[in-house]
Amino acid sequence: MKGRGVWIAVTSSLLTLGAVFVVLNLASGEKKIEQRLERLYATNDPQFRRAMGNLLGPPILEGNKTEVLVNGDMIFAAMLSAIKQARRTITFETYIYWSETIGREFADALIERARAGVKVHVLLDWVGSSRMDARYLEEMKAAGIEVERYHEPHWSNLQRMNNRTHRKVLVVDGVVGFTGGVGIADKWRGNAQDKEHWRDTHFRVEGPVVAQMQAVFMDNWIKATGRVMHGEDYFPALKVRGDEAAQMFSSSPTGGSESMHLMYLMAITAATRSIHLSNSYFVPDELVVKALAAAARRGVQVRVITPGPDIDTDVVRRASRARWGELLEAGVVIAEYQPTMFHCKVLVIDGLMVSVGSTNFDNRSFRINDEANLNVVSEAFARRQIQIFDEDFRQSKPMTLQAWRGRPWQEKALERVASLFGNQL
Repeated sequence: MKGRGVWIAVTSSLLTLGAVFVVLNLASGEKKIEQRLERLYATNDPQFRRAMGNLLGPPILEGNKTEVLVNGDMIFAAMLSAIKQARRTITFETYIYWSETIGREFADALIERARAGVKVHVLLDWVGSSRMDARYLEEMKAAGIEVERYHEPHWSNLQRMNNRTHRKVLVVDGVVGFTGGVGIADKWRGNAQDKEHWRDTHFRVEGPVVAQMQAVFMDNWIKATGRVMHGEDYFPALKVRGDEAAQMFSSSPTGGSESMHLMYLMAITAATRSIHLSNSYFVPDELVVKALAAAARRGVQVRVITPGPDIDTDVVRRASRARWGELLEAGVVIAEYQPTMFHCKVLVIDGLMVSVGSTNFDNRSFRINDEANLNVVSEAFARRQIQIFDEDFRQSKPMTLQAWRGRPWQEKALERVASLFGNQL
């Protein structure tokens, strides 16, 4: 009996410990925004820019140039070209890095530069790079590349296992930066020409804001390694490269988890004329739903593109659809992209302010993952993003309120169940 009692006690303790770890991983540890923002200014009001800079952290800097890269062939060519031209440093943080052909190309390019004397630092999320061939890591390290896996499981960080770095930042020589939605996997190759090749957008940046992009990389590099890299090789003096105002900011559960959520709420609340939202995982919480619906009711044209039937996580699509009712009733136009998986993450407000980066429109990105977005204030840049949005919209199927209400009861039931897991999607 005594042995049985000890076994029960040990089992109970293990179950309790396991439950504690689950709770710690599901909890963000920070207070959430609990009420709707009051609409105090429009996007063209100088106060909007001041609020964005002061509340999100880094200031909005003038003198930048941002180039949009549409789909894998254009995106990977630009990134690999920049890597191959590196002379001093390469810092690269990404979520998805798999083997396959593009993984091999990036590994070879990084290794070649490291052997040429360039200081190369690579930060990969442990979950997102789980399908990466260990041989690549060994070859990189043998060439002198510093490679780290973010939140690789260890007894000392089990409470942070649910916190992933979803950031996608590449900075070359401290002067050229890249960010957007693309991961290093073959599904991003091509030009979204079929269901095996995804639709996505990435961005190449020059100008003073690149220093902020470098700082975003350094944020997680320091967390992962404890090492600080600074000096001219990483933070050179940056010249004016264009006429765009921009800021690069980040969010993380360990500091400012509500920053991304706050940015979206501020931008939507300030909108006066139009909102164009492209997002691969659109599972808005109640505050965002109400902000979008309020914008539509005050006359703002609100259009949203989400993935259609071709999506890598069907539960996300179901959870998303469960939340469309109030939006459709308010006049929000929601359309599902049809040709292939839609992985873009772009928000355009009033044809003036554009936010691009790694952030999905869901609770995981807003409160659990580490994310980073580039905000650009430029009518010309916004105009180009709206043109791209319109091209995608023509290949999308809008959902009407009548069709949404008339979904089969089985679909509604599955969507309601999926929606219960919205906090983790």
